[in-house]
Amino acid sequence: MIDTAMLMAAGLGKRMRPLTATRPKPLVKVAGKPLMDHALDRLEAGGIRKVIVNVHYLADTVEAHLRTRKGGMAFAVSNERAKLLETGGGLIHAAPLLGDKPFFCANSDNLWIDGPQETLGMMQRIWNPDRMDALLLLVPLARAHCHTGQGDFHMDASGRLTRRKTAHVAPFVFTGVQIMTPALLRDPPGDVFSTNIFWDRAIEAGRLYGVSHQGLWFDVGTPKAIPVVESMITHG
Repeated sequence: MIDTAMLMAAGLGKRMRPLTATRPKPLVKVAGKPLMDHALDRLEAGGIRKVIVNVHYLADTVEAHLRTRKGGMAFAVSNERAKLLETGGGLIHAAPLLGDKPFFCANSDNLWIDGPQETLGMMQRIWNPDRMDALLLLVPLARAHCHTGQGDFHMDASGRLTRRKTAHVAPFVFTGVQIMTPALLRDPPGDVFSTNIFWDRAIEAGRLYGVSHQGLWFDVGTPKAIPVVESMITHG
């Protein structure tokens, strides 16, 4: 059973301004609690016991909030105060803390609600390290609430993923939640880079897979999204 996760919490939150002028985006409140607490609650419900949290913007505030959390999870901080490393660089920097077993990785600014099955447990049942380097939780583009993109991936009948072509629409959006193998965290192109580098390698090897989320998912990227999300959570 996977019991370790990385929570991405180092971003500048530019799209969420002015709310992020004095607080980091993971601590912006939605439906009465900070965004990162929504993610941490889901991780804890999925059996996660250790969470590595990367920090950069207003890092002391994020760390102070983690110390207020109650429950059974232990936290370790991956310190990016000196330089924001983006998602791929952040994973490389945190690799010594993540260990040598598969782990979950989740963005702190996307909010998901479980469907008929608990989401992380469902992903673990599908995860197969013999044929997968990463398993991405996807949501159909039509159900990607508050999201303005054109989709990210195509998925075949076996779950294998390919990229959206330029100037085309793809049927699935990445939710910000995935399982990764540590073996994928190798040969960084530099200090600062995106997780896309790892995904491209996995696609080339035929080892990037996805699974469709059966519950609700929200892209809480801007202040305008917050009342929409709160209304849907409250009223369905």
